[in-house]
Amino acid sequence: MSDCLFCKIIKGDIPSYTVYEDDLIKAFLDVNPNSNGHILVIPKDHYENLFDTPDEVILEMVRRIKTILYPLLKEKLNIAGLTICQNNYYGQDVKHYHIHLIPRYNNDAFKCNFDKEQISDIKKVFDKLKNE
Repeated sequence: MSDCLFCKIIKGDIPSYTVYEDDLIKAFLDVNPNSNGHILVIPKDHYENLFDTPDEVILEMVRRIKTILYPLLKEKLNIAGLTICQNNYYGQDVKHYHIHLIPRYNNDAFKCNFDKEQISDIKKVFDKLKNE
């Protein structure tokens, strides 16, 4: 897509701090990181989100995370762990499928907390979701 930020990065129209690239994916540092070494992993073909990205592409992205990117972060930045996340529709700022790799460090301040007032009773949620 001509107006997609990530497609422009793939084409080289916008510079990036690329840490890994092959024929299928590009992995580069997030310009608004949650921690040092925060990487975005994107497919080179444009897909909007998880639901229109082919399973094979997602599988290959995960393989590269497990075999190349996580070991790179562990070796070079001595991370204590890794938070992996991605958004679909709501919360998705760039409409090009991407996975966030957020390095975790001992005693870091990164939290995945939500306002407890917005979270419903677990039994009510379960009753809505269970298959009958």
